[in-house]
Amino acid sequence: MRFPLLGKLCALGGVMLVLMAALSSVGSVVSERQSRQREAERSVELSLATQQTLLGPLLQRHCSEQWDRAEDDGKAAKKITERRDFVLTAWPRRLDAQSEVAIEPRYRGIFKVNGYLLKATLAADWSDLDALRPRPDHAGSRLQCDAPLLALALSDARGIRAVQIKVGGQSLPAAPGSTLAGSGRGLHAVLADTPALYAAPLRADVVLEVAGTRSVGWVPIGDETTVRVASNWPHPSFAGSFLPVERQVGPHGFRADWKLSALATSAQADYLRGASLCEAADTEPYAPAVTANRGDAKCVESFGVGFVDPVSGYVLSDRAVKYGILFIVLTFVGVMLVEVLRRVRVHPVQYLLVGCALTVFFLLLLSLGEHLSFPAAYLAASSACTLLLAYYGGHVLHGVRAGLLFGAATALLYAALYALLQMEQSALVLGSLLLFAVLTAVMVATRRIDWYALATRMREDAAPRAGRRVPEAAGT
Repeated sequence: MRFPLLGKLCALGGVMLVLMAALSSVGSVVSERQSRQREAERSVELSLATQQTLLGPLLQRHCSEQWDRAEDDGKAAKKITERRDFVLTAWPRRLDAQSEVAIEPRYRGIFKVNGYLLKATLAADWSDLDALRPRPDHAGSRLQCDAPLLALALSDARGIRAVQIKVGGQSLPAAPGSTLAGSGRGLHAVLADTPALYAAPLRADVVLEVAGTRSVGWVPIGDETTVRVASNWPHPSFAGSFLPVERQVGPHGFRADWKLSALATSAQADYLRGASLCEAADTEPYAPAVTANRGDAKCVESFGVGFVDPVSGYVLSDRAVKYGILFIVLTFVGVMLVEVLRRVRVHPVQYLLVGCALTVFFLLLLSLGEHLSFPAAYLAASSACTLLLAYYGGHVLHGVRAGLLFGAATALLYAALYALLQMEQSALVLGSLLLFAVLTAVMVATRRIDWYALATRMREDAAPRAGRRVPEAAGT
């Protein structure tokens, strides 16, 4: 070949295209398994409960007003009775929610879904109940009202496990249905409609156990709303219209506090216009948030926390595959350095086999990760591929020592990739530093190489082989 160096680079380019196609196929398998995971999540939601958002407790009273009006059609005067129905609402002056969320994993086959059990203690205070006194809109009208209700709405009432309601220190039975506009799901309790109810401040206490999946949210419906959420889950994703004013996140769980005023939220106005309860937090760790923000006219403004798994096997496998082409390029650069510095010839087919071994690693990681923890799956897959490449490298590079060094370099790359996958916030910094270090090492190792002389030597090495083949052909 007249230009062997150029031909070698072109051949390696073809090898890279083949390996990129293989990595793309592995990425498709990862996406398919992620889709199966989402199907498992939907299946658990259908059997358990969906994301939970809580609204309340608040007080309501359903009333009606009737009045008579005369109508003269020119023949005879008629008396027509008209009626309007309306709902009176009393917002709590203070709403305090203390809650603990215990993660309870559920499984569909090999797929794990984060379910949880929420234990919440809600305390609501009303300074007076004047808002529940009906006022006529028409003179001489007749007002009729039902007994006041204490109502609490949930996104999915199937998750209710237990509830205790006390109003003014007296226990009340809970009935299904919230009776609230925008969400009929939940529960309510009927209060005794006596003059004493309106004569003094009122306090209501609700102890609630609710099951759900993926996220929990709250609607700041009080004039002053305080919410504390504590959980044993170490990876919270705070979302919605408000972030916590204080939070503590550690390896064993988190705690977060919200303090809100009705002046800062449109939740009360959203409820009055009939907006619906929406999920407050998005639980896809690398997806755009779909939340109940103030810009969404269909949802009551809310906030909450999602229980994301940023180090789940599928998420990490997907991220690993995205690093795959870089991983292969760095390995090929190392082999080419050995070729140049030790004058060892490595055929493009051998490059292809090395690349295939590196590609199969990602498939092994995905399949083993469905049955083992991610660290164990990563260790098993990387160890198998490192041993294979060390053995093969000893033959390709013509030496046991060279094979061991090749295996050690591959193990170092696997360790660097694992560190990249584990770092949520600083992966870009570590990756950039790694690339800079590799580039520096290559430049230092090749600083004395005469590339023109190298190309000439490669042509001279190829020429005698071509010359030997010609006489053999002539002799035959």
